Amino acid sequence: MTEQTKNLHLSPVEVTKCICKSRQKVKAWRTTSFPPSQVCGRRKEHLELPPPFRIFHGRSSIRRVVQKQNIRSLFDSIAHRYDFLNHVLSGGTDYLWRRRAIDHLRDLHPLTILDVATGTADFALAAMQLGPQEVVGIDISEQMLNRGRAKIIRRGFDRTIALRTGDAENLEFPNDRFDAAIVAFGARNFENLERGLSEMFRTLRPGGRIVVLEFSRPSLFPVKQLYFFYFRRILPLIGRIVSGDRQAYNHLPETVMRFPQGEAFLAILRKIGFALAEDDRLTFGIASIYTGTKPLR
Repeated sequence: MTEQTKNLHLSPVEVTKCICKSRQKVKAWRTTSFPPSQVCGRRKEHLELPPPFRIFHGRSSIRRVVQKQNIRSLFDSIAHRYDFLNHVLSGGTDYLWRRRAIDHLRDLHPLTILDVATGTADFALAAMQLGPQEVVGIDISEQMLNRGRAKIIRRGFDRTIALRTGDAENLEFPNDRFDAAIVAFGARNFENLERGLSEMFRTLRPGGRIVVLEFSRPSLFPVKQLYFFYFRRILPLIGRIVSGDRQAYNHLPETVMRFPQGEAFLAILRKIGFALAEDDRLTFGIASIYTGTKPLR
């Protein structure tokens, strides 16, 4: 485990303390005047960060560490109720959405599949209907992975599906490793969406396919109005009562509202290098499936 990876396992209190110390260092440098001849030497002294952040550079890097820590803590806290809430709050349609997304891989017959942000492994388990030889799921939440491992063992797929702790934006796999890369309801939590999708592109073999299943925003009346009312008012309330976490399901509407959808997301796929980028709208536009193919060399 690298030092950078270790930093991601700080407690929220430790992270907050490190940020405060770092800001004090930066403020001290900004309010100090140096002769031109001394600027280079002094700047390093005054900007030296506390040990946990010494390998990073700049405010955006610190913010990135904090965001990943918050996402991990959030999903760790709701792991015990995650599956139940997903199925209840979606009225069971999440099963159908995953099955429809996997159908986009049937003609490819993938033998090796990467499931990014696998959570409790529902999408990895759904992919088993394709008959792959290997499915690897990664997630930053160890509590979610533990739930997923238990489900995999109960279903008898522990020889085919392996779950690992991992960062979607820094995949520890070689180039051209997988026939297919999939992600369900996790892409909106990427700190850097393009970086995460680029990593999936890198690990796909030429001719391999990406499948992204994600929430989207309906536009038809009255579905749009009913959806936004449910999403912003009812869903967070039910999620808070059942999970016991006040913030967990407030996070969901916020990320869905920010996430690019439709042509905007397809444009990102094309920018990264995917060909044949297409979308498939589900249930009046409440969810969407995005696909793209890594071109042959």
